[in-house]
Amino acid sequence: MSLAGKTILMSGGSRGIGLAIALRAAADGANIAMLAKTDTPHPKLEGTIHTAAEQIRAAGGQALAIVGDVRDDSDITEAVMKTQGEFGGIDIVVNNASVIDLSRSLDLDPKKYDLMQDVNVRGTFMLSRAAVPMLKDAENPHILSLSPPLNPTPKWLGAHTGYTLAKFGMTMATLGLAAEFARDGIAANTLWPRTTIATAAVQNLLGGDKVMAASRTPDIYADAAYQVLVQPAGSYTGQTLIVEDVLETAGVTDFSGYAAIPGTPDAALFPDIFLD
Repeated sequence: MSLAGKTILMSGGSRGIGLAIALRAAADGANIAMLAKTDTPHPKLEGTIHTAAEQIRAAGGQALAIVGDVRDDSDITEAVMKTQGEFGGIDIVVNNASVIDLSRSLDLDPKKYDLMQDVNVRGTFMLSRAAVPMLKDAENPHILSLSPPLNPTPKWLGAHTGYTLAKFGMTMATLGLAAEFARDGIAANTLWPRTTIATAAVQNLLGGDKVMAASRTPDIYADAAYQVLVQPAGSYTGQTLIVEDVLETAGVTDFSGYAAIPGTPDAALFPDIFLD
C-alpha cells in the first residue's frame, strides 16, 4: 500500500486535481513526470508546470517537468523517453489533461470540438499507448483516466453533446486498453466524482463562486486515485470507478472534511454533471 519509488507519467498536472494526485503520490516518495503546456504563468490561472514540480519535491517526491503538448506525438515520445531516462521506467500513467466546453451543439465552435477530441480522447490513447512497453516491465502497472462512467442520460448527453462525447471517449479508450493488455498485467481504469470538485474549471465554467462553495476539494479525488493505484493490477482493471465508492471500500465513510467550505452538508453539494 505505497507508491514509494513508483514512477508516474501524468498529462497536465500544473494545478487542480492532477496536482493533488501528484502531491499525494509524492508524499510516499513517488517520482512524478508531468507533460504539460503551462511553462509560463497564466493571467487568470495559478500555477505552472515548474511551480508544480517545486511542490512535488517539497512534498517528498521527485519531479520531472516536461513542457509539451499531449496532442503532439513527438512530445509524447519525448516525454516517455525522458521519464525512462530520468527514473528508469514507468509504473503508472495518469490521463489528467482534459478540455471542457459545455456549449450546446449549435454554439460549439468546431475548433473547440476538435480540441476536446484531440486532448481528451486522442491524448489519452496516445500517451497510454506510448507508455505500454515500459508498463509491461513494471511490477504493478496502472493506467488511470479521469473520466466518467458510460452513462448516456439524455438530460446530460443532450445538454453538451460535444463535451460528453470527448469524456466518454476517454473512458472507451481506457476500457479498450484494459481489455487489450489484460494478459500483460496492465490495469486500466477510470475515476470520477459524485460531486463537482473545486477547481478553476468549475470556477470559470460551471457557475462561479456558488458552485465552488458547493463542491469538494481536489484532495478527495487524490485520495481515491491513490487507493486505485496501489491495488494489484492483475485483478483491479477494466472498471469505471467512482471516487466516493473507492474511498468507502477503503473504509472512509465521512467525507465532510473534503467540503470546499467546511461544514457544508452533502445535501448541499452540487452533483456531477454525468452522475446526477
